[in-house]
Amino acid sequence: MFYVKQELELSTEQEGLVIGLFDKPEKFSGKLAIIDEKFNGQLTELVKSGDISAKLKSNSKVHSLGKIGPKRIWFVGLGKEKEFSFEILKSAFGRLFKEVKTSKLEEIAVYLNSFTSEKVDALDAAHAMSEAFALSTYQFEGYKQKSNEPEKKLGQLTVYCDTVEEEEVQASLTVGYAFGRGTNSARTLVNIPGNLLTATDLANYAQELGSKYTFEVEILDKAEIEKLGMGAFLAVNQGSTEPPKMIVIKYQGKDEWTDVIGLVGKGITFDTGGYSIKTKSGIVGMKTDMGGAASVLGAMEIIGEIQPEQNVVAVIPSTDNMISGHAFKPDDVITSMSGKTIEVLNTDAEGRLVLADAVTYAKHHGADYLVDVATLTGGVITALGLHTTGAMTNHEPLYDQVLEASREAGEQMWQLPLFETEIERVRNSKVADLNNSPGSEGHALVAGAFIGEFAEGTPWVHLDIAGTATTAKAYDLGPAGATGVMTRTLALFVERFEPIK
Repeated sequence: MFYVKQELELSTEQEGLVIGLFDKPEKFSGKLAIIDEKFNGQLTELVKSGDISAKLKSNSKVHSLGKIGPKRIWFVGLGKEKEFSFEILKSAFGRLFKEVKTSKLEEIAVYLNSFTSEKVDALDAAHAMSEAFALSTYQFEGYKQKSNEPEKKLGQLTVYCDTVEEEEVQASLTVGYAFGRGTNSARTLVNIPGNLLTATDLANYAQELGSKYTFEVEILDKAEIEKLGMGAFLAVNQGSTEPPKMIVIKYQGKDEWTDVIGLVGKGITFDTGGYSIKTKSGIVGMKTDMGGAASVLGAMEIIGEIQPEQNVVAVIPSTDNMISGHAFKPDDVITSMSGKTIEVLNTDAEGRLVLADAVTYAKHHGADYLVDVATLTGGVITALGLHTTGAMTNHEPLYDQVLEASREAGEQMWQLPLFETEIERVRNSKVADLNNSPGSEGHALVAGAFIGEFAEGTPWVHLDIAGTATTAKAYDLGPAGATGVMTRTLALFVERFEPIK
């Protein structure tokens, strides 16, 4: 896929050469000056006339007309160098690779040195390029009849860099591609329809992941879930003909099972809302309600690739939420694995119920820190829109580490408050310890507060991705559909994690 060479070979025949261009008045220098000389100074004239643009979000293609080996040159506008950043570079590469993909080229070369600055070195640029390549060229194949005509795909990238050893550049390319590919795996899981991705299918996927990376995998079936007293999880599954699965994946990167990070992902493979049924328009798209589980599985794939020196237990409660004569109902009282009783006031507030038992089970497996990820509430969309993940926490130092990871991943999040007022609303029930839906006011806050009741004293961060798990529009780093949001944030958080004393 990626081939690294130190010396830029202008005589080698290639389909295309990619060069980064900063917005600055100086003439071409270094290798770019040599290329310009071969064009008899015409590239400089094209820049002056605006036919080659260095403005951010611009790609300019020039045919070489045999003056150099590559048939065409893409100049990627990087904007002003003082404003340049890793995230800007990823977006720039994303736009480029999308354009290259439509050109149906099978191989291309990148002059990596031209994409570096004081803020972004060659290794960062290599990571940004390979991650952007994986993310931007992703496409969910879907289920339409396939054409017999073979599809041309960009499968070879030659990377030229003369400032860093080839092995180091190759390592950065490999890591960046792993982050992109793990995110794409999460995207694919979310895009699969509910009839083709049941809880059993999700469990089988986890088993395959475990086999590939030698993870320890535990899959609890219904009888085992009943034996452990996971009444909240079982209540959500009551209306379904599909058996529930509690999925556990363990990765041990340290000699001892200490400082264990628990990643908990909501795995509702389809959500009707139960007897608190969704509207006919609101029910469409509920195959994506396992976005949290997908993010955790994608992160575990990245962890399997990069092998950080950390301990991680991933816990995914998976079922669908259906309606039948056996389904749970408003006014039901159920008993969670923790022993806390819950009055059900809304069967469409099912995600927090399955997460309650999953959080308890993560602690049972020794989790010292918890991060849960879920497409949990419409309330977070009302509060923060479609581009920002909502976060809550009972432990600011832990949240700070997750926030730093999200910034590095380029995935926006914003902290919502966990006040005693919302905790008391969740505890306000005449017949049980908790209620699962005290009202629509501050909906995202009470949902998070409910999960926090099961984290108890364990440091915990809650991530509500209801608005960010999918997108209706294509963007620089991906198509419309599932985004795989928080996959890279979770993986970076695990990789960089510092135990909290």
